[in-house]
Amino acid sequence: MRSLRALPLAVWMLALMLLGIVLAAAGVVLFSHWLPPWLAALLSVAVTGVVMALLVWRALVPLRALFRALAGTVAGYRDGDFSFGIRWDGHADVRELVDAHNALGQALREQRVNLVQRELLLDTVVQNTPVAMLLLDPLQHVVLGNLAARRLFGEGRKLEGRHFDELLTQLPDTMRDALARGGDSMFSAGEEQDIFQLTRRVFRLNGRPHELLLLRQVTAELRRQEVRTWKKVIRVISHELNNSLAPIASLAHSGRELLKRGKLEKLPLALDTIEERARHLERFLRDYAHFAKLPAPRIEEVDLRSFIERLGTQVEFVLHGPLPQGRVLFDPAQIEQALLNLLKNAHEAGGDPAQIRLGWQPHARGWRIEVSDRGAGMNPAALEHALLPFYSTKRSGTGLGLSLAREIAEAHGGHLDLANRDGGGLRVWLVLPADAPAMS
Repeated sequence: MRSLRALPLAVWMLALMLLGIVLAAAGVVLFSHWLPPWLAALLSVAVTGVVMALLVWRALVPLRALFRALAGTVAGYRDGDFSFGIRWDGHADVRELVDAHNALGQALREQRVNLVQRELLLDTVVQNTPVAMLLLDPLQHVVLGNLAARRLFGEGRKLEGRHFDELLTQLPDTMRDALARGGDSMFSAGEEQDIFQLTRRVFRLNGRPHELLLLRQVTAELRRQEVRTWKKVIRVISHELNNSLAPIASLAHSGRELLKRGKLEKLPLALDTIEERARHLERFLRDYAHFAKLPAPRIEEVDLRSFIERLGTQVEFVLHGPLPQGRVLFDPAQIEQALLNLLKNAHEAGGDPAQIRLGWQPHARGWRIEVSDRGAGMNPAALEHALLPFYSTKRSGTGLGLSLAREIAEAHGGHLDLANRDGGGLRVWLVLPADAPAMS
């Protein structure tokens, strides 16, 4: 098929060669009447060469224009302009090349339209998502910041080109600390103590490492989750009360019948069962009431060294760093309970107990107590719901440890943050203000 398509061009070349031979022979015959044979042959060849050159030049002029047009369209494609094509009414063999070139341009135009539509859709989604998104280049300059990021970091102004450290200086202390330390985390910030979930990912863009930060406010979602959780708790408590009160009522009725009939030998068993169910119900309600009725903290000055020594007698941990010097004010019973919950969670995380550390460092406005482990850490879903009351990833867990620690921290005017550690494990910060709130 290719040889057949090439045949017309070959015939044209052959005809041109035959024409040259005929002209040369005719020139020799014509000029030999006036000139010697050798001079007639030389002149004939010269004239034939000029005529053939003119014919070839005349045939190549459209091809040269076509090649310039092809070069122009290729340059346009390189610059992203696919809006034009080439028309050719000349030789059929060249028309095949032109048609293939036009088909390529049409395919590029369609791909460009599809790409523009996708980019427009993606930009609309990115700009209008409630999640604040920041894309940072290797020098920590902002490459992209959506509308939510502009409201959060720049008071509605554009962020592109600004340095990340410049944005951090305008944020609350807790948010600045969470963004500066790296890694995924959940923290509270602002006057209303809104809860945020931070996710960070590093990837290569155009051969260079970039970092994507996603900051999502989950306060409203957590509040809705808390309402659903409390409804679930009410159902659980109702179920537990019914499971205990129903057999108690039945056994009390049976005991009364045994007394009437004088069968006293079976009465102790019924009374023992009633006592066991009543004590179980008492323990169950006490655990839940302890969380629901957290009293106001009783603030006093605490000897920090004695406090840490007493805590070490109840749970194993390694003290990380020196204890700070200075006046420390908090409710020792409540903070002890919060730290016990955090340290027990660290032991239950499955890591090396020798890697469970407790640190107590000065903070911008008070103290930051850090509990860290080398367990499995938390997946994003668990990290998002970890502070909800009664949410637990353990089959036998009550889900009160972290939420009670958060309630205690907030009752002291502080807050609780948590984040996964690089290399595995979880890190929890309990931040306390230097000036304790007044007792209520």
